[in-house]
Amino acid sequence: MQKTTIDDAILISNYINGDERAIEILIKKHNQRLSSYIYSKVHDMSITEDIFQDTFIKVISTLKRGSYNEEGKFLPWIMRIAHNLIIDHFRRNKRMPKYQGNKEFNIFSVLTDDKLNAEKQLIKEQIDQDLEVLIAQLPKDQREVLKMRIFQDMSFNEIAENTEVSINTALGRMRYALINLRKIIEKNQIVLTN
Repeated sequence: MQKTTIDDAILISNYINGDERAIEILIKKHNQRLSSYIYSKVHDMSITEDIFQDTFIKVISTLKRGSYNEEGKFLPWIMRIAHNLIIDHFRRNKRMPKYQGNKEFNIFSVLTDDKLNAEKQLIKEQIDQDLEVLIAQLPKDQREVLKMRIFQDMSFNEIAENTEVSINTALGRMRYALINLRKIIEKNQIVLTN
């Protein structure tokens, strides 16, 4: 059982250098912990397996592109990928119309106007793009916390873990990010509407 004690960094290096077995060892090594984490969030074995597989597809493509630079933080990195895929899963399912059963069925409760939804989606995409431009003007540490909170829907505890700071520091960075964002909006004379 020497395989399971091999350091992640060595396995990653071996895989990047052409040893296909190294990724199998990595998957087996982290299978239980990652699967348990995913299952604890989605409570469905088939969805857990899909998200687990998608996580390692992203891992493999990142390694093959040579974009991996986590420096010994492989497990937190794959947990973050899985976390983001879980969020994506819930966002996708939230958009699906669901009939809330009662004695009287109303067809209009499940029908939607696709044109209106497409328009709302375009508006949302434009707002997201505009927000990205504004957020890019923030200092790096504030920008990082703001993106994790707003776009990745992470808790402050998760943000603190991922950025390796205390929760109070993460909260402080978020507070200053919002203050500075407000100043940027005022400086650019942007009108916000409800």
